[in-house]
Amino acid sequence: MREFYSRKIHSLLGVIPLGAFFIEHMLTNFSAVEGGASGFQDSVAWLNSLPLVFFLELLFIWLPLLYHGVYGLYIAYQAKPNLNRFNLERNWRYTLQRITGIVTFIFIVWHLYETRVQVALGNVTHEELGGVMHDITSNPALLAVYIIGIVAACFHFANGLWSFLISWGITVGPRSQRVSSFICLGLFVVVTFMFLLSLVTFRDDEFQAAASAAQTLQSFI
Repeated sequence: MREFYSRKIHSLLGVIPLGAFFIEHMLTNFSAVEGGASGFQDSVAWLNSLPLVFFLELLFIWLPLLYHGVYGLYIAYQAKPNLNRFNLERNWRYTLQRITGIVTFIFIVWHLYETRVQVALGNVTHEELGGVMHDITSNPALLAVYIIGIVAACFHFANGLWSFLISWGITVGPRSQRVSSFICLGLFVVVTFMFLLSLVTFRDDEFQAAASAAQTLQSFI
């Protein structure tokens, strides 16, 4: 029973609040597409101006992410793929969900180190995050890693949502599960497109220019 409830909590946290944060992060990044460097800076500034932002992030992002990620690695370790015996769609979903979970967790840890940890250490300001992303995406090898990480995260989110609807008894019958499968597939395509388009936008020189301007102003002050 303890493992049953642990898996339920793991599933719930993957959608609420981490799924909501995933969508919010996608929209924040997409502000770079819609508003350029200044639009992205405004979105980041607004998020960090929220009252009690540290505690909000701790309770609704970092602690749920830690539990979901670490327990997810345990679930992946226990996984018993049987593609060699039953080459079915659900078996592929089961296997890819575990693989993308591991890839996503490693990617998120690295991404946080490159961004949020550097801000916490004082090496980078929030205004310079666009410049950090510009430097990362301008490196072909790092860009490839980001593309892999983003696609894995988007699949893990969309397929995890499909599994959540089944495990929580929301989509019970075959028809409802088939409909939710198409909906989640569409969601996967949309969020992947928006994240990758944002990634390409960060390569624009204006993000490097904005970061340089922020560094100059910081040195002057």
